[in-house]
Amino acid sequence: MLTYWFYPNPGNVHYDSPKVLVIFAVCLLLFVGSFFVAMWRKKQTNSVTRKLSRNWAGRMRIFAYVGIFLVICRVEGIQFFATRILWLVWGLALLGYIAFHVWYWKKKHYTVVTQEKVEDPREKYLPQ
Repeated sequence: MLTYWFYPNPGNVHYDSPKVLVIFAVCLLLFVGSFFVAMWRKKQTNSVTRKLSRNWAGRMRIFAYVGIFLVICRVEGIQFFATRILWLVWGLALLGYIAFHVWYWKKKHYTVVTQEKVEDPREKYLPQ
């Protein structure tokens, strides 16, 4: 089982493989999406939103670069960078990053509901 994940050069992958093309498309989507996120962030007027989304575009580009690097290493057969475990680490890091920022976004973006307390002058004379 561990040999499957840690084998240094799995091979049998080409640039015209559907899996490689899908992964390239996902990495390209991350890269292009990072520019849209940066443009969206510049249009925001809420300072909390700008602060929380400060590093999203840069991290999307980093994940795209690492994904493209891993695909090229796998296709070209570069040992130890072509292992399957690195794809698992990359995917778990991406999911962990997304999960953390969703949690952090929910934690920091709250609305304060004001309670209007009606001061009734008769209340101090009523029994408690």
